[in-house]
Amino acid sequence: MVRMRYRTLGRTGIKVSPYALGALMFATSVGNPDPGDSIRIIHKALDAGINVVDTADVYGDSEEIVGRALEGRRDSVVLATKFSRPMGDDPNQQGASRRWITTAVENSLRRLRTDHIDLYQIHRLDPDTDVEETLSALSDLIHSGKVRAIGSSAMPASGIVEAQWVAERRGLERFRTEQPPYSLLNRGIEREVLPLAQRYGMGTLVWAPLAQGLLTGRVRKGQRNDLRRAGFFRHLNDEHRLDAVERFTSLAQEAGLPLTHLAMAFAIAHPGVTSAIVGPRTMNHLDDLLAGVDVALTDDILDRIDEIVPPGTDVGTLDQAYVPPALQQTSLRRRPVGERTAA
Repeated sequence: MVRMRYRTLGRTGIKVSPYALGALMFATSVGNPDPGDSIRIIHKALDAGINVVDTADVYGDSEEIVGRALEGRRDSVVLATKFSRPMGDDPNQQGASRRWITTAVENSLRRLRTDHIDLYQIHRLDPDTDVEETLSALSDLIHSGKVRAIGSSAMPASGIVEAQWVAERRGLERFRTEQPPYSLLNRGIEREVLPLAQRYGMGTLVWAPLAQGLLTGRVRKGQRNDLRRAGFFRHLNDEHRLDAVERFTSLAQEAGLPLTHLAMAFAIAHPGVTSAIVGPRTMNHLDDLLAGVDVALTDDILDRIDEIVPPGTDVGTLDQAYVPPALQQTSLRRRPVGERTAA
């Protein structure tokens, strides 16, 4: 088996594998219905050298399954989880307020069967909470020893800069990582997010390197899309994205590579990317990905990729892409009727 080559997670000093194990598909409600099988997959990933496991409180029973899998192996794992997405109908069981953070972290610690979280991440921005409030609460968690480092997920460039400035000016702990989407089809973060992460010494754990299934080799234009998520997400049926998948499929064949290996090798080739999160649902999925850990793309292949999807651009828009409140709420885009005239 090829030995994993570890990278430093930003400036934290924490060493992590270029592949991180995403645990969404271990939730019995949306992924593998057999917790025992999921635990075996986790163990095989750890045995292969993957030392990062990333989950979230909102991923059904994923945290509980991860907690069971890590018993006896916790100290060798960089354990990451996330908060802020709604955990119930109560409006206070979500967001990034001190009130919810202090509750959410205790719930995650209990489900994960551990006394500390290595990387605690805000899942999505909370426009109703001052980032200073969030960073203050997270700083207290670090000082208490319950959390080792903090990070953000899908945060726009402006939010990254604001959080870094607030942390510096208020003497608070700062976000050490960012978790953005990144793949052959979605390269928008190359424009600002990845350069900012490098400038501020942040590590990045990119998600959806296989474009949520479009880059698995199972999806071809003109054929039935059997992805489970295709019925829920419009971007998995986008014609422009499917056209690009066809071109990448041909490129992978010319290179003598499975499309999954081309996609993963691309994701970890950028100097601003620390790890790419893989989300296998079955052991076969994991075996396929592990078979490509030693693939290195040549400059010629990377140039060909740039021709298909130019650097810093996206093909279509992910349904889960961050949309600022100024675009979501019409009241922030339209003056009251009586104030819309110039006279």
